[in-house]
Amino acid sequence: MASQFSKIEWTESTWNPVRGCTRVSEGCRFCYAERIAARFSGEGMAYEGLAENTKTGPRWTQEVQIVRELLNAPLKWKKPRRIFVNSMSDLFHEKIELSYIQEVFAVMKEAHWHQFQVLTKRAERLLQFNTELQWTPNVWMGVSVEDERVAARIDALCQTDAQIKFLSLEPLLGALPNLKLDGIDWVIVGGESGPGAREIKKRWVIDIRDQCADAKVHFFFKQWGGKRKSKTGRELDGKTYDEMPV
Repeated sequence: MASQFSKIEWTESTWNPVRGCTRVSEGCRFCYAERIAARFSGEGMAYEGLAENTKTGPRWTQEVQIVRELLNAPLKWKKPRRIFVNSMSDLFHEKIELSYIQEVFAVMKEAHWHQFQVLTKRAERLLQFNTELQWTPNVWMGVSVEDERVAARIDALCQTDAQIKFLSLEPLLGALPNLKLDGIDWVIVGGESGPGAREIKKRWVIDIRDQCADAKVHFFFKQWGGKRKSKTGRELDGKTYDEMPV
């Protein structure tokens, strides 16, 4: 699992030096990571004690675990990659000590030939630790924003010293007509997928695309989603949007 290549459209590999998470907002309701973790939560498996299958579906157990044996994995990957950091957790989870987050950042600094994409829903903690972290150019920092109720995460991100800042508007659960894009380099938009997937409206996506165009922000449309995302595809008005920061 250390050198796992990813099917996520906007990255190439995943790196999980932390496992386990907890729900923090509406975007977590049908979390893909929670489903995967519950599937691999049996005795002796990677997510034992971190997730479980319940009568109401997969659930995190509220336990979080650092995975120190994977900490230096990117240093062994000699070919440059875009790496999604903690696809199965959140590096800024409340149970992760600052000292360990700093170790992760130190590895990202040393592995300067990669681009690391760090994504969090815990923007307040990100801002709290901002001055304690080494913000090298190869670290892209993003926040997840599913609707207007959590748009304040953008404000926190913009106050950090990250050199590349991005938004993951996925799963997009509502319109975002007044996005604050000053200082933002990249926006990813995607519909929810899997069991229970909630509908995404085309007008929401078009409006965000147009806001990005006006602000000269790179726009990436990941998917329409749905229960069978392979059927819905990722074209918007007949075009695929794969823009990224240079």
